[in-house]
Amino acid sequence: MANLAKARSRDRLAADIALTFVAIAFVVPMVWMVLAAFDAEATLAIQLPARWSLTNFGAILTEDVAIRPFMNSVIISAGTSCLVVILALFAGYPLSRYRLRYGKQYIYTIVFASALPITAIMVPIYVMFVHIGLVDTLAGVIVFRTAAELPFAVWLMKGFMDAIPTDLEEAAWTEGASRMEGVAYIVVPLLAPGIATIFILSFIENWGNFFVPFILLQSRDNYPMAVSLYSFFGEYGEAMYGQLAAFALLYTAPTLLVYFLIQKPLQKGGLRLGGAVKA
Repeated sequence: MANLAKARSRDRLAADIALTFVAIAFVVPMVWMVLAAFDAEATLAIQLPARWSLTNFGAILTEDVAIRPFMNSVIISAGTSCLVVILALFAGYPLSRYRLRYGKQYIYTIVFASALPITAIMVPIYVMFVHIGLVDTLAGVIVFRTAAELPFAVWLMKGFMDAIPTDLEEAAWTEGASRMEGVAYIVVPLLAPGIATIFILSFIENWGNFFVPFILLQSRDNYPMAVSLYSFFGEYGEAMYGQLAAFALLYTAPTLLVYFLIQKPLQKGGLRLGGAVKA
């Protein structure tokens, strides 16, 4: 027993050490970013600012450097996420509620499509977008990103819908509600955790996506923050680490804000869903 306890202690210590190194790998860049953003003389070293200042934020908060790219990122991320949620809702409902003749084959196709790398289809998509006039437009990026994320979102939405008992909809039908009313007043409220989850995943994925807008967008006025951050290195000569840190800090803020805003509704929706299943 003593040897077993010692072995468990060693395993626990090894796990703690490994997790500590992983945590440090994530925390150190974040610490540098926060400190350097408020340091007018920031370097690559992690150090407390000699004088805390908002100079770096003042330098980047211009329409060309940060404001327009920020708005472009919001349009792309929010627009794509809303489209993904709506289309996944319409596609996931029949897959969950009806016995379709080719339902399994359709699900397998969705899973296969979600595994395709974007780089494999980027060239034909780009040629197609050139012919239909969607290159160098935010709408083109939204359409492409929606199509790329929809298979996985449909698969997730179907899984969330499967957890909602059909008895609840049938009870609404017996009271005179139509199928659309049953979906709107029964399924969607109970599906709030799933909708919030898919929205958050889509928003974060689109906010951090670099490859698609970098390929499809050619005008600097249409660049989102991910592409602007990349171009920041090549257009301003020597790297201004303080301004880069301030830009990166602004870049990470919206994803955290979206998570915290949706966290409480997500928890409440989870309680409602759990009660419905239990009933």
